[in-house]
Amino acid sequence: MVNRYRGETALMVEGRALPMRLTLGALAELEQAFAVDSLPALGERFATGRLSARDVSRILAAGLRGAGSSFGEQEVAEMPFDGGLNGAIHAAIALLEATFGDAAGGPPPLEAKIPPPAPPAG
Repeated sequence: MVNRYRGETALMVEGRALPMRLTLGALAELEQAFAVDSLPALGERFATGRLSARDVSRILAAGLRGAGSSFGEQEVAEMPFDGGLNGAIHAAIALLEATFGDAAGGPPPLEAKIPPPAPPAG
């Protein structure tokens, strides 16, 4: 179970909720990966809403490692996300919003730019 008060969110994979959290170490990892020199610059980079597939994989992998797992970017890229690509994108956005964005002055929500995930086939 995730704890939103700790900035945790979940990545849904085959019906399992994998917890994610961007710790200071995970944020430092993302600063390096995205070649920015500060947390505000990292937040601004994400606020553009232009995320590549590689960006999404990096964000999800960093969030999973921040919550204690050992998944690498390649492993994350090959996961069968609930909701497919849209599910992965929504999970990355939720993680970024839990870390950077809210009514307290973070970047605006990015959800409006991404269609909602399709319901699971059943």
